[in-house]
Amino acid sequence: MIMDKKYPLISFIMEEGILDEKILQTVVDEHEKTGQGLINILKKEKLLDEDQLAKVVAGTNQTEFINLSPDMVEPMVAHLVPYEVASRYNVIPIKREGDHLRVAMSSPLNLSVRDQIEMKTGYKIIPVAATPSAIKRAIHYHFDVTSVTKQAIVSMRMEEEPAQRTQDGEFEHETIKADSSPLAKLVSSIVDGAIDAGASDIHIEPQDSDLRVRYRIDGILRPTVNMPLSVQQEMISHIKIMSDMDISERRVPQDGHMTTSRSGKDYDLRVSSLPAIGGEKIVIRILDKDVDKWSIDEVVTSADDNQKLRTLIDNPYGMLLLTGPTGSGKTTTLYSMLQLLNTPEKNIVTVEDPVEYRLRGITQVQARPVAGRTFALALRSILRQDPDIILIGEIRDAETAEIAVSAALTGHLVLSTLHTNDAAGAISRLIDLGIPPFLVSSALLGTAAQRLIRTSCLKCRESYKPSQEELKRLLGNKPDIDKNIELYHSKGCENCFHTGYQGRKSIYEILRISREIRGMIMNGSSDQVIKEQAMKEGMKILCENAADEVLNGVTTMEEMMRIVDIKVV
Repeated sequence: MIMDKKYPLISFIMEEGILDEKILQTVVDEHEKTGQGLINILKKEKLLDEDQLAKVVAGTNQTEFINLSPDMVEPMVAHLVPYEVASRYNVIPIKREGDHLRVAMSSPLNLSVRDQIEMKTGYKIIPVAATPSAIKRAIHYHFDVTSVTKQAIVSMRMEEEPAQRTQDGEFEHETIKADSSPLAKLVSSIVDGAIDAGASDIHIEPQDSDLRVRYRIDGILRPTVNMPLSVQQEMISHIKIMSDMDISERRVPQDGHMTTSRSGKDYDLRVSSLPAIGGEKIVIRILDKDVDKWSIDEVVTSADDNQKLRTLIDNPYGMLLLTGPTGSGKTTTLYSMLQLLNTPEKNIVTVEDPVEYRLRGITQVQARPVAGRTFALALRSILRQDPDIILIGEIRDAETAEIAVSAALTGHLVLSTLHTNDAAGAISRLIDLGIPPFLVSSALLGTAAQRLIRTSCLKCRESYKPSQEELKRLLGNKPDIDKNIELYHSKGCENCFHTGYQGRKSIYEILRISREIRGMIMNGSSDQVIKEQAMKEGMKILCENAADEVLNGVTTMEEMMRIVDIKVV
């Protein structure tokens, strides 16, 4: 009764003897009654396991089915498709056949995915069916940094001719090639894994018993993989060669640079080596070269803070200072401001140490204190270049502060950073550097303290009723807020690498220099008094902004307490 051309899927199942006619008739009846797809019904009723379902779909559509295992995939072929595409569509290339590429797919009939792979690889696709779980295992095996690292280490040990050392134990330049397959694969897997994880830094650290690799993800260092000490020197020397560093020098710190591509995007890798007990530590900073996408609207997402910063930098002259610890996003915010200010009518010059990102249409100067090119010396030269806007990477000393204030008072807009805990602290810091209070009050437009707060993973966060103590810390004296509100815990899942968080956003404390505050600065008022006056004028302090993010479900109470002082002034 059901063996007709109307249901080829059902006919195939019967011909293969997988299910009997009575069961299949109930499937067809439900399909005709509810309109659900036959495959969805088979899945829902658990009439076929994963292997059987994949074989049935493949057989019905004359597609080859394979029992995929990771060792069936050629390692170099697997990476023809970026990890993002492989994981999103659950596909993995397995073998090249001339100008054709065999690709294992859990949905081999998806023509749009096949077209996308053809465009990325340049090969004609031969789809083969495999179970979703088998493809996921293969993707994990060939893209996971730990698996790839283990494979590379095995390959290195199997090399017939190990790298030769000189009598004093140093490596010869010609014995370690940048294209050495095991070394290249090892380093590439570590870097690619960091980019895929959204890491900002890679730490490669010698320990007593092994070599530890950690990624800094959303500001937190995460252990990634431990490698045997036997690969330490070869790998570090390889990184040094790629970064144009001297592999014969292991007694002094060095800085280098290299580039890489991942998923069609280019990245700058800033490399730093540091002699330590047990060997050299390597830190690689990952910088996305595509900075044109940054805008002040993407970086400063709070509408109120966005408008305040736009108003401050709309002034033709004066000084704006960003404050906060290292890694709090100050440079990113400054660059987003430059993107807004960068027009053909303006001459913008920066002096930085180091220049982290290259900005089109802007003159960027690299400070080199060891070579005598200090911030102060560079600034003196920049002022003779007729600038309209000057960005100073950091005000570190009295001479730089003096020139920066002088520039702000003589018709230039000056943007810079200071290391202070809050916005008001930047004022006293300038005075401590020797700038007279009357010059500080005249030059300053405003100061902004900044932090980066991790945002909760939307796929695994869980709501809960906060305790009275948590509500007291969050709400303070805000009777207008619903005290029955729910907060969120971060649970952790594969989507967020089991951290409970995915991504970060900036929070600010923006202090605008009003007439009253200018008078306070000239009269030598304390940071606390100035802060209280700014709050009367509408400034929201960091902990209040962080509390708002918790109440809005953007982040957690634990993250707020980690980032900012929870005591509301």
